[in-house]
Amino acid sequence: MWMDNRDEAGMGAIMTTERTTTEKATFGAGCFWGVEATFRQTPGVVGTQVGYLGGTLANPTYEDVCSGRTGHAEVVEVEYDPARVSYDELLDLFWENHDPTTLNRQGPDVGEQYRSAIFFHTPQQEAAARASKERRDRSGRHRRPIVTEITPASAFYRAEDYHQQYLEKRGLAHCAIR
Repeated sequence: MWMDNRDEAGMGAIMTTERTTTEKATFGAGCFWGVEATFRQTPGVVGTQVGYLGGTLANPTYEDVCSGRTGHAEVVEVEYDPARVSYDELLDLFWENHDPTTLNRQGPDVGEQYRSAIFFHTPQQEAAARASKERRDRSGRHRRPIVTEITPASAFYRAEDYHQQYLEKRGLAHCAIR
């Protein structure tokens, strides 16, 4: 990130670079519009994009995914600064903002593309996700067992532009389904 630091006399700009190391996390928690809006509002999240992951068709379209024949989930890829927000905090946000006990369904949205899924990028994320799921399942917060899939991230296919920041573009803060 470029920083514009003025010299002491305020005369000229001294351009310096500040390097921020970011990491990636990917979650499927139903329709990606509301999930993206939730993560975008989180301090430490530096970027999001919605897309499709976990299926068999290369470069799927929204229509392909909605057909139920590709195996993809609607997901949000989250770029975050681990110095400002931890992966565990992102996991907590994931659990709190959808129903992880419904198989291939969130609210009125039904289909494999709406499944609850954590797609890990590192062995550390896998371990954290599995431990978090186990704690959540044992907590008694849910009447049914958690069905969230935890699987390695595969090829991410960015969704069409009109899906990116969909709610924000329409002046909406969220689309709650609970």
